[in-house]
Amino acid sequence: MEDYARVVDRFVGFGGKTLEQSGQYRIPAARAIVWDALNDADVLQACIEGCESVTKLSDHRFDANITAKLGPVKTKFKATIEVSDRNPPESYSLDVSVKGGMQGFGKGRAEVELAEDQNATLLSYRVQGNVGGKLAQMGSRLITAAGRKMADGFFLKFSERWADTI
Repeated sequence: MEDYARVVDRFVGFGGKTLEQSGQYRIPAARAIVWDALNDADVLQACIEGCESVTKLSDHRFDANITAKLGPVKTKFKATIEVSDRNPPESYSLDVSVKGGMQGFGKGRAEVELAEDQNATLLSYRVQGNVGGKLAQMGSRLITAAGRKMADGFFLKFSERWADTI
C-alpha cells in the first residue's frame, strides 16, 4: 500500500499568505478509470475527509461542503471548484474558492496530470493558493500541515478503492 499511496509532497514555500504544494501518487488503476473517478462527485465526497456533500453542477463545476480541523479550530467550508484546461484523460486545472465564514477564505489553482505507469496511473499535482482572514493568522506551519494532511488523506482513500485489484 505504501508504494501506491506514497507521497512526494514538498512545500515550496509559504510567503505571507501564499501556499505552494506539489505531490505525486501512484494509483493502482488505469488512467481512464482514475480520470473518471476524479470527475465523480460521489467518489470525491467519499475520499475528502470531513466532506458533507459534493454536488456536480456541470462537467466544469462542483460545489462542496466540508468540515475541517485546522489546529484547534474546526470550521465548515463551502467550496466552489471550476474545472478548466481539460485534456481527458491526461490533465486538467482546478480553480478553487473556499469560504469559511468568520474563519476566513482561500483561493487556489491546482494543476493535475495523469500518466500511465505500467498497470497503474501516476498522478502529479501542483497547487498555488492564498488564504485570508483568521486562517492566515494561524501560521504557516499549521496551514502547511493541514494542507498536507488533507492531500495525504484524500489520495490514501482514493488509492484504497483499487487496493484489492493489485
